[in-house]
Amino acid sequence: MSIALRWSETDRDRLRRHLPGAVVIIPVGATEQHGPHLPTSTDALITAAIADGAATAAAGRSDRPLIVAPAIDWGASDHHLPYGGTLSLSPETLLAVICDLLRSIAAQGGRRVVLLNGHGGNVGVCHAAAAAGSTRFDLSVAHLDYWRLADTEGEPPVPGHAGEFETSMVLALRPDLVGPRAPRPQVPEVVTVQGVDLHSDAVWRRIDGFTDRPELAQADEGKRRLEDLVGRAADRLVELAGVL
Repeated sequence: MSIALRWSETDRDRLRRHLPGAVVIIPVGATEQHGPHLPTSTDALITAAIADGAATAAAGRSDRPLIVAPAIDWGASDHHLPYGGTLSLSPETLLAVICDLLRSIAAQGGRRVVLLNGHGGNVGVCHAAAAAGSTRFDLSVAHLDYWRLADTEGEPPVPGHAGEFETSMVLALRPDLVGPRAPRPQVPEVVTVQGVDLHSDAVWRRIDGFTDRPELAQADEGKRRLEDLVGRAADRLVELAGVL
């Protein structure tokens, strides 16, 4: 039976012993505005919880040890700077940070890494870092955006920003951090083009930096969603442990 370890709670000798055969999971979050009602730590909070829960759930089924690294709490969030409450790295800096962490893991004998991403602005950077890490450091690197695992049947495939989806999960994890959620008189329409990723400051200004109806979020639904995401992420870790 394999084990799940937290890097930050494990001594150097045990890490050195397990790294060559392990899968290291790096949660990649952000510190950015999440409307007037959610904490700036939302992305890092949710992603770290999913990473930790998934590693624990997968440990008994995985062919390899699973090591959860400390979360990267800053992401590529420049598009949130106008709203305040945001600490952002440029995409170039975030890419360098992730690549340095991959280099560090490889230097200590690690060979397999999963980048578990929790912020839309990090998607391209994580993809580039996974490709760079595999060629520069002889690593096998997987990149997984947690929300793509969500059961969104009957809902938009992209769950939005600081709306009902994320708010429900923060209510389940840290209800003390969720502020008042005044009903929106009208939900701003988010312009989309099928199959196209659209980046526009005008879109963020039009929706006031958060989407849909956060006032509808419920803690029970957030708990259900988290449990579903943890289970699905655990399944992916088990599968990845067999192929990385």
